[in-house]
Amino acid sequence: MEKVMEFVSGLTGVATVTASEAAGAPEVAWGDTFYFYDPDGDVPADRRLPFATVVIKDYPGFDTASNLGRPGVSRLNINVGRAVFEKLIGYPPAAHAEHEAEFDYAAIDRVIPHPLYAVQSWVAILNPGEKTGAQALDLLSGAYERAVRRHRPPRPASS
Repeated sequence: MEKVMEFVSGLTGVATVTASEAAGAPEVAWGDTFYFYDPDGDVPADRRLPFATVVIKDYPGFDTASNLGRPGVSRLNINVGRAVFEKLIGYPPAAHAEHEAEFDYAAIDRVIPHPLYAVQSWVAILNPGEKTGAQALDLLSGAYERAVRRHRPPRPASS
């Protein structure tokens, strides 16, 4: 995962935010990392949407399907877009509810739909490794390129 995190943080214009008390993040998110495209560092925090995240623990009562409490297990999440999601998973994101029970969301080193955000075109990989490491970097590159294309700088405040 370190190699993946280094790769994403090194992309031009990427803002990397690791949630912490000092950053004002809710305690449940502390230690999780969020990747945003913000080349000028001027997008307000409440308007930034990540294109990828790394989650290091379950969120009790909300996001526990990946069983991230296991030692050394973390989950890479990538917003790949509808077309790539369908190519990878075999159905469109909007159809995920019909297929939800088909996946083991705790499986290591496999591309799976995100347990909560599949309908928004997110996929996940727990501990990208031998089987998915190179694919993870490709998917991250694509997600980054989508973020670059979709980026709209904030408008200056009018006086």
